[in-house]
Amino acid sequence: MPRENMQRLQVDGKFFRAGGRRVFLKMVTYGPFPEPLPEHLAQPLPELQRIRQAGFNAIRLYHEPDLALLGAAAEAGLWVFAGLSWDQGRDFISQPSLLAEARLKLDHGLKSWGQHPALAGLLVGNEIPADMVRWMGVNKVRRVIEQLIEQARAVQPDRLYGYASFPTTEFLEPSNADFTAMNVYLEQREQFAAYLPRLHNVAGDRPVLLSEFGLDTRRGGEDRQSEVLQWAFDESLSAGMAGLTIYSWSDCWLNGQRVMTDWDFGLTDRQGREKPAFHALAAKLPSIQQPEDGLNVADGPMFSVVVCTYNGAHRMHRCLAALTAMTYPHYEIIVVDDGSDDDLEQVVAEYDQVRLISIEHGGLSVARNVGAKAARGEIIAYTDDDCEPDAAWLTWLAHAFGKHGWDACGGPNLPPEPAAEGHGEERLDEAVVASAPGAPSHVLLGDQQAEHLPGCNLVVKKDAFVTIGGFDGNYRVAGDDVDFCWRLSKAGFRMGFHGAAFVWHRRRTSLWRYFKQQYGYGKAEALLMRDHPERFRRAGGARWQGHVYAGGAMCADQGSVIYHGPMGTAGYQQLVLTMQPQRPLRDGYCSRKARRRLALAENIQPWIRSFSRWWFSLGWRSSLEKVPKRKSFILVDSMETFNEYESKWWSASSVSRIEVLEELTHDGWCTLENDSDWDLERNGLRLLLAEEVLDDGRIFLARMECSASSRGRLPADFTGRLESLGLTRI
Repeated sequence: MPRENMQRLQVDGKFFRAGGRRVFLKMVTYGPFPEPLPEHLAQPLPELQRIRQAGFNAIRLYHEPDLALLGAAAEAGLWVFAGLSWDQGRDFISQPSLLAEARLKLDHGLKSWGQHPALAGLLVGNEIPADMVRWMGVNKVRRVIEQLIEQARAVQPDRLYGYASFPTTEFLEPSNADFTAMNVYLEQREQFAAYLPRLHNVAGDRPVLLSEFGLDTRRGGEDRQSEVLQWAFDESLSAGMAGLTIYSWSDCWLNGQRVMTDWDFGLTDRQGREKPAFHALAAKLPSIQQPEDGLNVADGPMFSVVVCTYNGAHRMHRCLAALTAMTYPHYEIIVVDDGSDDDLEQVVAEYDQVRLISIEHGGLSVARNVGAKAARGEIIAYTDDDCEPDAAWLTWLAHAFGKHGWDACGGPNLPPEPAAEGHGEERLDEAVVASAPGAPSHVLLGDQQAEHLPGCNLVVKKDAFVTIGGFDGNYRVAGDDVDFCWRLSKAGFRMGFHGAAFVWHRRRTSLWRYFKQQYGYGKAEALLMRDHPERFRRAGGARWQGHVYAGGAMCADQGSVIYHGPMGTAGYQQLVLTMQPQRPLRDGYCSRKARRRLALAENIQPWIRSFSRWWFSLGWRSSLEKVPKRKSFILVDSMETFNEYESKWWSASSVSRIEVLEELTHDGWCTLENDSDWDLERNGLRLLLAEEVLDDGRIFLARMECSASSRGRLPADFTGRLESLGLTRI
């Protein structure tokens, strides 16, 4: 991949592509290195060529690149993901100058090197410390990250942008990033494999890049590093990750102003000598080009793909072109014509691999049952005529069925770019509808087990289908998939979800069609209320046991629940949402008109759907189980008034935040509940402590909330305890 032929890296659903080919990112971190540079690192080109020869196709930097490095990377055939280096570990909310410096550096840098063909993307931050996030406020910090991405995209719109988070702050996921980047260090294979499916749910519709993973050979040993890094690639491919970044290329590296001499994460040592992991990966990585390359489905099951349509000929060309281009070796395609009077037969006749079955118009469920009866495969894969399954759709599903033994399985449905042949207003409305509420969504009980799978991506074993009697013919347009999944679950069958098994699902192209669709959904919900009264609240609306995933990235809002752990020390501080955020408007469709139309849809859709549900359920709503209202409890603190105090303390020693908190517990301070927004409590006082790590010491930030009964007085032993640790008030 010489410089002049380097192709731009783009997002392709849950993955990346360059040109017309999907790629799996095999990345390694490169630097920063201490000065003076060792001889083998002084000239970047030979070292970058060695990285390429080892099978990697990209490097990750933690700083801004110079043109010489980018030129060497292009010559070696490597993409570069740059980093924005700034004081993100300090309180940049109360010190706006820190953020201003970051903005200036970002703007200047992208104008200088942002157009270089080797630059694939930029990470605007990396692991803002969890205690500082609690101190500044989750939503304020997330908004800053989003603003940096907005600024970067305005300067260079043709690059990919994200923020490298870690499990301790997964709730910081920016809503406008192009991909989710997560630094993950789990050195036990079972734990690593179990965590990755969650990242698909954190990311929503977008790709997941593991932006750091490695093992310290000083403590774990070189053979152990080799073993761990090999299975990390295997598990990343199995989980449908878009890429994996190995930390790091060399043992020679710099952290801030500190030369790291007590950690050895490199594939090469400080003299440039190669470790066993280098040779193991050099043998493994060249065979990995696309994300599905690690899957072995040659002996997988036979699928029967069933598409039911009613007057959908104008949509079938895209659907059938995608279905006939799938890479899985064992499948058939069945189109069930539900009494159409358009030119569907002529459209289907253009595809030799497709079997057409024509019936009298009986509704969607009847058509789906006819398709199942004609299916020769052991697994029936349902999708809709307005869908374009990904080329590897069945490959990922075969892998999921084989690995987990699900009785039914599915994946995400993603809205594609608005149709090019549509006029401007249609494209705008299609983009708005893609971000509006009420789209077909999956509901998950965990990271992989599903409660509901929408019919556009619903795949079920034929034995399970027959056991529950197929689809209920009363559901003619919608609701059939909900009824089907609830009956599957009630019969004891297990439904799974794989985040990489996606289909492109084109939404309605006008607000009128969208509102009409929502009216039909409300009518279907009325039927569901009749057939499954225990699943609905008396006021309307389904009672889901799991979480509804609406396509947006999982990010915190005012009503979020974050499990911080005691004193905010949990390693995996997970965010819990009943419903995931909606998809943001696509780039290029964020005009004032689009935002107004989206606001209109968000306000009117619930009324249309609830009215339709109410109207069509009048005959049987009285039979619904009366569910007692939950009592509302308002927690009133016994303290009537509060005052808030903040102070700063300087320490030139290596004492840490946790050590300070532990010392305070000796004076009667107590840890609060695991997930409190405060760290310690004592006699009506609550304390939150954060630390800013500088090159020559630390600044401790103390915030205290107190009641009138404590009279706003700081305990005398508080100051004394901090001073005994070498802290000085500033």
